[in-house]
Amino acid sequence: MSSTTKQSVYLVLAAIGICSTWFFNISFMMENGTDIRDFIAAVTTNDAAMSIAWDISIVAIAFLFWSYHEAKKLGMKNWWVYPLVSCGIAIAFGAPLFLFMRERKLQQLADEGLAK
Repeated sequence: MSSTTKQSVYLVLAAIGICSTWFFNISFMMENGTDIRDFIAAVTTNDAAMSIAWDISIVAIAFLFWSYHEAKKLGMKNWWVYPLVSCGIAIAFGAPLFLFMRERKLQQLADEGLAK
């Protein structure tokens, strides 16, 4: 798969990630207000919700750990943006955004003859 195709896939996933999560976040806020405690209470209402919450939390932590080291290895600047958008907007947005930017960096390094 070409770098351009990968970049396109990651960018589309980032767009879907922000739109899909925030559609439901806004719907929740319109019905329940903006108190984060109400949101957390809703997320922890039953075992199924807790399972998904823990699943996403562990994936997010693993992603942030990996992305920090990957960004450092590749010389990507402004890594702090990805945890910020992952926690502040959605991991479904932050992770594909990082992968998009990583793919761009890999392409840049390849164009410069520096990639493996």
